[in-house]
Amino acid sequence: MAADKQTFDEVDWGQITGESDRELSPNFLILLAGTAMLLLIAAFDYFFVTGTYDAAIGMDFGNQYTPTFDIIGWGYDVTQLDWLFAFSLLLFGAYVVLPLYQNPRMSSYYWREMKRNRPAMVSLGWLIFIFVIGVLGPVVIAAPRADLAVQYQPPVLLSIDTVYPIRCVGPVINGACQGTLQYPLGTTGDGKDIFNIIVYGMQISMKIGFIATLIVVSIGTAVGTVAAYAGGLVDEVLMRYVDVQQSFPTFILYLLILYIWGASLFLFVVLFGLFAWEGTARYVRSNALAKTEEEYIKAVQLSGASTYRIVRAHIVPNTASSIITDITLLVPTFILAEAQFAFLGLGDSTIPSWGVLIAAGRSDLAFAPWITLAPGMFLFFTILAFNFLGDALLDALNPEAEAESE
Repeated sequence: MAADKQTFDEVDWGQITGESDRELSPNFLILLAGTAMLLLIAAFDYFFVTGTYDAAIGMDFGNQYTPTFDIIGWGYDVTQLDWLFAFSLLLFGAYVVLPLYQNPRMSSYYWREMKRNRPAMVSLGWLIFIFVIGVLGPVVIAAPRADLAVQYQPPVLLSIDTVYPIRCVGPVINGACQGTLQYPLGTTGDGKDIFNIIVYGMQISMKIGFIATLIVVSIGTAVGTVAAYAGGLVDEVLMRYVDVQQSFPTFILYLLILYIWGASLFLFVVLFGLFAWEGTARYVRSNALAKTEEEYIKAVQLSGASTYRIVRAHIVPNTASSIITDITLLVPTFILAEAQFAFLGLGDSTIPSWGVLIAAGRSDLAFAPWITLAPGMFLFFTILAFNFLGDALLDALNPEAEAESE
């Protein structure tokens, strides 16, 4: 039925959320309450939890070390990036998951459309797996540690010639060391468990993708919608600033920061989040321009609504289809960027990310290819899954685009 095919671009969000006569929506109040709770926990962690913990080697420095969370024998200390990641998940839940729950008819329509695309469903399952294991895995799995006694152990079902100076943990058959379940994906040249590194790398990838995308989408959406609605001089000034920032060499700035402060995943995420929103701003602006000419926007203007309310409650929600599909392109872009920088030796070598592991194994490809291939395959399938999911979301959220392309 026609009513079942209601999309983001046709939804009266004020009616759904019950905010027709209110400036603050339930979604914003939930975000505000969740943010306040995160700030309280972060303040407690900063002022009352003391000491320093190096998860990479499992050592604590200072006699008063207490991890933020102490689980089954080892501590998990929450970092600045973890707090930003938690906030990005809160924002995602308040303005993506909750709106779908508030409109079950629209959600069921999207789900039916998604189920028709089998590659997208497989991709969704893979990304859920990566997300769950990435978030929960490091909490219950010890951080990877170097152990030269087990260096270059092959993965399960593979073997390596014992002519190389290694101590074989598994059985030796015909002079070849066999892989074991103790190290299902093998070990690196310094004896770190590749399975543990990949699990921790899932969390790193999710943090990079969610936090950097949060920054880009927030700034890009604000600039794009304001420029489209205000028009005139405001539009001209904002778009010329976008042109200036697009011509700015972000890579050179990153190298300068790398030279001054050293490699840091936090600086990488913040820097590229702050200097990569220009494309999103233009994309959102092009879609918002069409919405500003709709009759319902003119009706809201005649009702005396403020500019802030029109942009927040009508322009932004009704350009959600372009924003959501853009997210599926931004997340893999940032994940791949970190891997590229790590491979070039420009990343933080102290973090257990997929890119760092790929770079660590490039000199051992001749006799230990699994060190590079294992994280490389996880990176490849994750990027591919985002692309499949993005295409499916675009077809579901914007059927007109699919019809025009046929």
